[in-house]
Amino acid sequence: MKNAIYILIVCWFSVYSQEQIEATLINKTAFQADAVVDVTNFNTTFYILNNVLLKHNEDEPKENDLGYNNFQLGNITSVNTFNPLKINMFYKDFNTVVVLDNRLAEIFKIDFNSLADYKNISHVTTGSDNTLWVFNENTQQLELFDYKTNTTRAKTLPIKHPVLAMKSNYNYCWLLTEAFIYKYDYFGNLLNKAKNEGFTAMALKDEDLVLKKNKALFYLKKETENPIPIALPNLLINGFFATNETLYIYNLKTLFEYQLKID
Repeated sequence: MKNAIYILIVCWFSVYSQEQIEATLINKTAFQADAVVDVTNFNTTFYILNNVLLKHNEDEPKENDLGYNNFQLGNITSVNTFNPLKINMFYKDFNTVVVLDNRLAEIFKIDFNSLADYKNISHVTTGSDNTLWVFNENTQQLELFDYKTNTTRAKTLPIKHPVLAMKSNYNYCWLLTEAFIYKYDYFGNLLNKAKNEGFTAMALKDEDLVLKKNKALFYLKKETENPIPIALPNLLINGFFATNETLYIYNLKTLFEYQLKID
């Protein structure tokens, strides 16, 4: 009887451990950049080179790329292109966010140092309308900030553990901390909380997450708690993101495109 139970347990773990997301290489392109930020549905690539945000159209030569720089604000910390009409660029050293239009022209600047309600920001992503999701290190809270009225529409309860990454769409915001993965709605309500099992970075695909642990990527489906390994060759992963069913991986020399097979 004990042997039968043992065999069943071994078989269960064997099947579980072999579950994975198939990834098929569909393209790879030599690409020179310090970071690749996004590739849109219209084959437009946003990338950073020499502290300049550049926008490359596949049908145009690279010398025609649009660019934006603001060297007086220091190094670019993050860029979010979820809303291509309101791209946000975060400069952590100067606690400032710049909002750009689709031609990379500056349309708004938010200096959090100059606000009456001072905020020390560590992470920024896009919200709906004229809002940004910001993580305020002073209060250890995630806030939905309206940069037209300089008001906070919503905020969460304080978060105890250091934030590693933050992603959002118009309706939700995900926080990856050293201890947990959180999902919030635009009212600041906590919708889901899952233990972080060693993940250090993440990307958003619809409402699913792609998570990085060491040199491997995992897929966490919406409203589940068990990340599934993505079957990939041994790659140096300097950056990754997903557009529709395509997973992009950048290693500072080549941009790889993988088609994901998700049940």
